[in-house]
Amino acid sequence: MKNSIAYLPKDKQEDLNFLANEVLKRLPQTEYIILYGSYARDNYVRRGIRVEPDGIPTVKISDYDILVITSGINSKKAETVLDNVEDIFFSGKDFDRDTPVSFINDDIKNFNKFIEEGRYFYTQIKEEGIILYNSGKYKLARRRKLNFDEIKEQAQEYFDEKFEKAGYFLDHAYFDYEKGRYNMSSFDLHQACENYYYAIRLSFTLRNNKQHNLSKLSGSVKKYSEDLKTVFPQDTPEEKRLFALLKAAYVDARYI
Repeated sequence: MKNSIAYLPKDKQEDLNFLANEVLKRLPQTEYIILYGSYARDNYVRRGIRVEPDGIPTVKISDYDILVITSGINSKKAETVLDNVEDIFFSGKDFDRDTPVSFINDDIKNFNKFIEEGRYFYTQIKEEGIILYNSGKYKLARRRKLNFDEIKEQAQEYFDEKFEKAGYFLDHAYFDYEKGRYNMSSFDLHQACENYYYAIRLSFTLRNNKQHNLSKLSGSVKKYSEDLKTVFPQDTPEEKRLFALLKAAYVDARYI
């Protein structure tokens, strides 16, 4: 894991140093402060503006995604402190122009347990994250090889989670369609498909890098079952057109 934010502009470095110092002042049980997400990957959006078809501008600003790992403190208390730090940071700032902060908190024992088990969210943070603070009291765990029962249990948990989420979006697709909200119904259908594919991929790999392109998601799971090759056939121009509409719904259905 890296430990330098020297690649970021000076104002971003100052923001992150301020946030880390405020957390340490108010939360002495902090063991690690880790920057992850777009600012850690250096593909953040400082401030992007998109003008919608109705002429209304939509502003996109990447969050500072920060994980605060603690020990010996109730998670609710830690979250309350982090909410206060966020309020202090945003005092006098402009929500439409300044970078938002997204804190998450975890206990060091839980974090290391999830790393050992190869939980995708936590291993991704460890792979891409940048350490803003390290108390030096604890070492981060290494991913270990899981036995069959552990793999099976984790795969089932992931499948259940994503399958249920997909069903939620599918229910909303029907509801929005009945209400005449066709754009949102299309978006819901896209999200249902995305999560059904995630359910399959997670069950077989225990990994889940974000992917919204249904063509790529479909291609990534076809090897697990011959039946999956029959999903979304594209043998005719009409089938190709309909799949292209569904594929584009993640973005277009929300803005057009």
